[in-house]
This record gives sequence, C-alpha cells and structure tokens, in this order.
Amino acid sequence: MQSLQLTHTLSFGLDIQTGSGDDLQTGCLEARRIRNEVNRLDKEGWEWDDIKSPVVDNATHVKNTSQLIVEKALGEIETYHDHKDDDWGRPYPYIDGLYPMVMNHGEGYRVFVEDGDTVRFRISSEPYNHVKGKLRGSPDHFDRLRTAFTDDEWRVGTAEVVHKHDEWRLHVTVTHEHHRVANKTDADTVVGADVNEDCIALAAMGRDGDIQDSVVFEYPSVKEQRHEFFTKRKRMQKAKQTSCEAVVQTEERDYVHDCLHKVSRQVVEWVSQFSAPVVVFEDLKDMRDSLDYGTRMNRRLHSLPFAALQDMVSYKAAWDGIPCAEVDPEYTSQRCPRTECQHTERANRHKKRFRCVECRFQDHADRKAAVCVVQEWFDQQHENVPSLETLPRVKKVRRAASGRGGATDSHGALFASGVDRHGTSAQPSQGAREELKSVASTV
Repeated sequence: MQSLQLTHTLSFGLDIQTGSGDDLQTGCLEARRIRNEVNRLDKEGWEWDDIKSPVVDNATHVKNTSQLIVEKALGEIETYHDHKDDDWGRPYPYIDGLYPMVMNHGEGYRVFVEDGDTVRFRISSEPYNHVKGKLRGSPDHFDRLRTAFTDDEWRVGTAEVVHKHDEWRLHVTVTHEHHRVANKTDADTVVGADVNEDCIALAAMGRDGDIQDSVVFEYPSVKEQRHEFFTKRKRMQKAKQTSCEAVVQTEERDYVHDCLHKVSRQVVEWVSQFSAPVVVFEDLKDMRDSLDYGTRMNRRLHSLPFAALQDMVSYKAAWDGIPCAEVDPEYTSQRCPRTECQHTERANRHKKRFRCVECRFQDHADRKAAVCVVQEWFDQQHENVPSLETLPRVKKVRRAASGRGGATDSHGALFASGVDRHGTSAQPSQGAREELKSVASTV
C-alpha cells in the first residue's frame, strides 16, 4: 500500500436565511473586478509577483479571499502562456458573467454541523457582511463532509461561491491526507488504456496472459463539438467579436470537461470489477514534439484533452484505491500483439482497423493498442510477456447526445453512462443515446 493526498470537490445548494443572493452577487462582481484587474496589469507587462499586493489592497473582500481570487486569476494567465502556441486565447474580461469568490474555511466562509444532521454555512460576501443558511445536496457529499469534520486525516479546504443553473451553489474541497492506494507492482490484473480523440479503449489481462475482458468507450460528440466550436471562434476572430469569442471558448471548455468526467467515471467503474487492478496509460508528455502531420491535423492533435482524461481517470481510480502507471507509447498502435509475430509497420493500421501485413491478424485498432500497452508494462516490469494468439470480442459503448450539442441538465451536458460492470447497457437516461456493439477479432 502507498499513501496519497487526495482532494474531492463537493457541490451544495444554498438555502439562504440571513442576507440574500444580492449580497453574494455583489461579492462575485467584486471578484470579477479583481480578476479583470489582474488580467489588465498582466497585459501591461507587470511582473506576476508585483500584481498581488496593489490588487489585494484595493479590494473590498476579506483580505484572504482577495488573495485567493488573485491566485486563481494568475493561474488562468499561466495556463494561457503554457498553451498559447495551441490556439489558446488570452483570458478575456468577464463582462456579463460573475466570477467565483474563492475562500478559505474559517476566514471567507465556514460550514458546521448543527443538531447532528443540518449543515449550516456562513459566507462573508464582504467584511462584516455575512450570508447565512443551510446546505442541501446529495447524501454522499454530506457524508464525506462530515467525515472531514470528524477524522483527523481529513481537512476542509477552500470553497467557491458560484451561480449556476439559476441558483447559488457552494463548491467545497475536502482533502484526505493519507489515502491508501495499492502498489502497482502487486496488481493481479493489468488494464491497458489507449486514449484517442473520440474514444478510450481498455483491455484487462491477468498475469497468466488471459485477456479477461475489453471494451471501447466512444465519445464522438466531443470531437464533433470541438470542431464546431473551433469554427465559431475562427469566424468571430475574423469579425473581431472578441467578447463573444470568450463566451464560446468557455462553453467549449465546460462541455468537453463535463463529458470527460462522465467517461472517466465509466472507465473506473469498469476497471473496478477486476481483482487488484492497475491502470496503465501511454506516457504522452513528449507527444507534441514528434507530431508533424500538417497544420490542420497538428492543431487537432495538439489541443486534444489526452492528459485531461488520463488525469481524471487516475484521480477517480485513486479514490477507489486503484493505482495507475505509464509506459513508453512507441509503436503500440503499429505493432502486432501476437507474441510470435510482433511485426511493426504503419501499414498495419488503417483508421479503426488493424490488420497485420505479416501474419494477417485483425482486430479493432484501439483495443489492439490497449493490449500492446499491457505488454509494454510487463516488459517494463522485467516480467515475461504472456503468450498471446487470439483476442476475445471487444465491446464498444457509444455515447451520443440526442440533438445538437447535448442539452445540459443540472449535472452537466450528459447523464451517466448506464453501463454496468458486465458491459450490458442499462436503460438510457432521457437526453442521451447509448449503443453497445461487439466486434469480433479474427486470426
């Protein structure tokens, strides 16, 4: 076992009893002014270390709250500088929207249990002006919050006040200081993961070399919507509608982020069915340096959320005690997985079909790549790579929103998968379509 520090964000609705939503709006408007002031000073060439003091001194928030808002704004600017070569735009001023108030527990806000069941809150919208009431939310989130109050290994951290879906909400972070996660070298089942722009393929192999199960979770709507949003942004840039461009960019980020969260939950649920699993990803940190497929394709691949999905899966898996690892991705998409062949050539793969030109082995290209990831892990651990001749059928689970863009519900753009651990599709939730397919592999 190993110990990790893990943080979870809990979302609660606010039943306001003292003060009003107008007080929270005033606080978020001041947060927006702080954020825009940081952005303005950065554009004027100020050093980041010199921005915080004058902005905080001129703010009307509690001092600690102002400092956290400045740090959040500087984080957005740093992200822009890290990705500006990938068509990321500079953070634009918030003109109509509200900016979250970021607060420390016990300073900008406080939550506490009253009468054993009710959890109450107090938020300082500005010094000596408090908004009070009680929280409402899911039982699971309340249980985790109560654990953070009573367990010495847990702590309540920062929170943000946001106005979302026509209501005021409080997003509270709780941290488990020493969460237990299994050692990856002790795994009984190795799950290879191949992440693509429209799907993630998984293959679970035991140490005896048997492929226990495999599945491909498809999310084509992410690729489609990202292309649509990109087209909108280019047209707005041409028309010099920069304020509208910022809104579209935010919509795209929220849509993709929400979809990836749903997919990552599916992945962790599927992995959890196996005995002592470890999830193995391809190490893609140097992927951009080796890409040169032309301007259009390079833009698509450079901006894909590969790392975001890997991080989400790793984070959720760690909460379930499941470790993750990375291997060298070189040739995993081109190499034949048959132990007696291992022929590697780009011609082996054509879109989603893999057909070895040497031994004629055929399979779904992404699932085959996930199997090669598992083989790389065994080789990296200096263990014998299990003999492999055939692969079982691969299940494909496709999620596609009904209608353009996937209308958002109170939990985001798409409902949860409805796919159980045996790969069978449950009844789809309203507003989403799910399909389950099997693709046979042949030798």
